[in-house]
Amino acid sequence: MKKVIIVFMISMFFGSMSYSQNETMFVIHTDYGDITGMLYNDTPGHRDNFIKLINEGWFNGSTFHRVIKDFMIQGGGKEGGTVDVGYTIPAEFVSEHFHKKGALAAARMGDGANPQKRSSGSQFYIVQGKTYNDLELANLEVRKNCQWTAEQKEVYKTLGGVAFLDYDYTVFGEVIDGLDVIDKIAAVQTTEGDKPVKDVAMTIEIIE
Repeated sequence: MKKVIIVFMISMFFGSMSYSQNETMFVIHTDYGDITGMLYNDTPGHRDNFIKLINEGWFNGSTFHRVIKDFMIQGGGKEGGTVDVGYTIPAEFVSEHFHKKGALAAARMGDGANPQKRSSGSQFYIVQGKTYNDLELANLEVRKNCQWTAEQKEVYKTLGGVAFLDYDYTVFGEVIDGLDVIDKIAAVQTTEGDKPVKDVAMTIEIIE
């Protein structure tokens, strides 16, 4: 499969670091616009599974079925109502990958039924989130027994995200264009179960 070389400068939200890796690119087409992202190479189980499902057309015609403003937008079912592929993927936690706005992560069953934190085979979410202050992040570090880097904290304080999900759900990619589309989808009217009143359909393809 053809890979696309990505070379771009992280914006002010990410400090002065640059990012240059050979990553697989994808695009999610919706009526609200396109969301373009990349899959991380150091979460290969999730990367390869996501690519497989995209190439099989699993997501095409499915919807973002759970939408919570200032939190995330979730999809991963199949057109026609099939919710999940019926298998799970071992967790792949990488400290560099965190729940900043635009993070692509795998949904999963709760700890009681899933102590290994294995990911759903198809359910995913994209973070919208909110911004944090220093005190909120410090309290979360104590509660979660973790420590974010100065750069990660700066992202949470400026761009935002969902910090309390870190180290509990696998982040395996990120949006590089279309954060405004996430905002539009997150703002749609929802009903019981956080389901959009009007379906937000998608198709996903790998960018060759």
